[in-house]
Amino acid sequence: MKKIVILLAFYASFVSCEKALFKPDQASTDPLKVFDYLWSEVDKKYSYFDLKKVDWDRIQSMYRARLSSHSSEEELFDVLATMLKELKDDHTNLISPFNVSRYDVALRNDPNFNFRTIQEIMPNMRITGAFWHDTLPLSNVAYLRYGSFMSGVSDADLDYILSLYRNTKGLILDLRENGGGDIFNIAPILERFNDQRRQVGYFKTRNGPGRNDFSDPSGFFIGSHKGIIYDKPVIVLIDRGSYSATTMFAVAAKALPSVTLIGDTTGGGGGLPNGGQLPNGWTYRFSVSQLLDLDLNNYAELGVPPDIYAKFDWTNLKKDEIIERALLELK
Repeated sequence: MKKIVILLAFYASFVSCEKALFKPDQASTDPLKVFDYLWSEVDKKYSYFDLKKVDWDRIQSMYRARLSSHSSEEELFDVLATMLKELKDDHTNLISPFNVSRYDVALRNDPNFNFRTIQEIMPNMRITGAFWHDTLPLSNVAYLRYGSFMSGVSDADLDYILSLYRNTKGLILDLRENGGGDIFNIAPILERFNDQRRQVGYFKTRNGPGRNDFSDPSGFFIGSHKGIIYDKPVIVLIDRGSYSATTMFAVAAKALPSVTLIGDTTGGGGGLPNGGQLPNGWTYRFSVSQLLDLDLNNYAELGVPPDIYAKFDWTNLKKDEIIERALLELK
């Protein structure tokens, strides 16, 4: 069985970019008690107050004043959801029976991906598992589109794809608008572009009442696949819609010598989410960890910058300028 070396002990309590839910200490439908419970949980466990310069005490005063013991469920949800949006974090959600709050970082930036353009450039793309792929016209460069880390990645699919393009001079992996998903799909892809086990970053977790109380950094590693790998240059395309697991992928990819990132800064999501249940039964989640690069830089939550910036031109949908920039780099 292929060994996935992504700090399994660290991830054991998280499993993937999904919530883990626990019962609250006591049940209550009082809006003020529900507010105080959520504010306190975030205060004790959220991991990015300092990086984002969030004044959580000021936010408590501002939003608690909008509620009373007689506030309706809809009013309570709106206040709690708006308060959580102050964190500007798509790993932060409030889930009730009638609504789910979200920040939507991708919608706050210009898009850089149009799949219709890709389909017109390569109208006969193959679909193998989670990947769309073909050779780009007038080049000897392979193109792979992986749209979501929620989609499983199998050895058989990657063996087929990499065997098909083994004689190409380069490969473009398109992760634009990939909103993340299962972090355990990161290694099976990246280890196909890596010739040896490498440390690619660090994780640390909020572990105390102080807003800057964290565990010591733990290593984040990527191994090398024992079978078919691709040893030519690899370009990874990213943009502000590349979030969560895709941001983690981008941090790890920066540490691999054969990989270059092109496009725009990722949307962030460098912290793993965890959460629980409010006294009224609603659930929530928010980031409780931080992802650091090899130099201990803490930028992943705000977005991983590309090695080369490129922007999609929406006035001409017959071509993709970001792919063209990648082709230029491979030449």
